[in-house]
Amino acid sequence: MDLAFDRLDGARPRQAIAFLPGILGRGINLRMIAKRFVEARPEWAAWLVDLRGHGRSPKGTPSPTIEAAAQDIVNLAARAELPLHAIVGHSFGGKVALEAAGLGILKSLGHVVVIDSSPGSMDAPRGGESPLDVIDTIESLPREFASKSDFIRRLIAAGKTRTLAEWLAGSLERENDHVRFGLDLNEIRALILDYFARDLWPVVEHPTGGVNIHLLIADRSDSYSPADRERALRIAASNSQVTTDVLPGGHWLHVDNPDSVLGKLLDYIKNA
Repeated sequence: MDLAFDRLDGARPRQAIAFLPGILGRGINLRMIAKRFVEARPEWAAWLVDLRGHGRSPKGTPSPTIEAAAQDIVNLAARAELPLHAIVGHSFGGKVALEAAGLGILKSLGHVVVIDSSPGSMDAPRGGESPLDVIDTIESLPREFASKSDFIRRLIAAGKTRTLAEWLAGSLERENDHVRFGLDLNEIRALILDYFARDLWPVVEHPTGGVNIHLLIADRSDSYSPADRERALRIAASNSQVTTDVLPGGHWLHVDNPDSVLGKLLDYIKNA
């Protein structure tokens, strides 16, 4: 599968870092933090990746799983002119990054940074603005909308926040005189269910080869249970290839606290 991605180059790129967004997101959601990273590290190029089923990447693909999404990253790296040395993933993208490391195929990979995504399995949350609830809400709406503002208005009327509605509107596609939500919701549902079912603690506890795992936990997010947070801190204390940092902010940590997230990226990720 040919994934779509935008590339941001430092002044002298010779290695790559991939940024993977959360579910229903696009690579450009991480553009600001990636831009700041390559400005500070001119030897790097940043790939802002649209994962399978998202953005400009293929949709309605078979086998919509975390493992398949990780294999897509492996295939992207195999075709690239620069070696992929680091992967940064937020939420859903964080687990894809861990899975890619666990496959053991990316020999150039040195670092995986997981932004507020617990490695373990858990029950999929329902209600509020959980991904499954968002999918159900979109499915309850018409398939076509007169305009972007019409889509946003209908989502707000269905109980969603304007911030969420405007963010989701980034996945609208124009067709003649109307727009439609461009993602395959059955595919997205399968991906998010596999995200919650997949247990990747073994990848964190026993990193493959020389890969370093960096867990960034938001202190105002419930992505990690208290037990999960303790487990992450305990692993980091006993394994030099693993770090765990609890940073001020909510689930969208790279938006709430970009300076701290960037600082950790620069602290941990050096030149290959």
